[in-house]
Amino acid sequence: MSRRSELLSEFCVRLGMKSIWFRPVQLEDLEDHHPNTMMEHLDIRLTEIGPDYLRGTMPVDKRTHQPFGLLHGGASLVLAETLGSMASTMVINIDKQFCVGQEINANHLRSVRSGLVTGTARPYYLGKTSHVWGIEICNDKDQLVCVSRLTMAVRDNPQ
Repeated sequence: MSRRSELLSEFCVRLGMKSIWFRPVQLEDLEDHHPNTMMEHLDIRLTEIGPDYLRGTMPVDKRTHQPFGLLHGGASLVLAETLGSMASTMVINIDKQFCVGQEINANHLRSVRSGLVTGTARPYYLGKTSHVWGIEICNDKDQLVCVSRLTMAVRDNPQ
């Protein structure tokens, strides 16, 4: 987690900020939601739920490398979209609505050859029909590797 994200979290806790999640959620509640998916294939693991963020890790290894042995930018986007999509779904009442990705972009700032990268998704905007998330991805040394922005469409479940 970048120092900026860490300070923001501490600030929110000190202010007594309420959670943004629709209902209380524990990491254990989310563990069974990704068998046979990209999340399982890349070993993306959810590691922390804060009052206004969702955090997860992804290994940098042969599954996530590009041909030069570096973390593939597409793998970073998979981590970003996974965290933002899951967080967006946690904000809504899933009995009435669902979320789908609408747009994602990223800036790759630093290369990574091995270890774990950690992504943290925080909302920029939570509206009735769309959510916009900022995702910061850091390496093992807590250096910023990638910043991404994800827009999610919020739709009503078919009746």
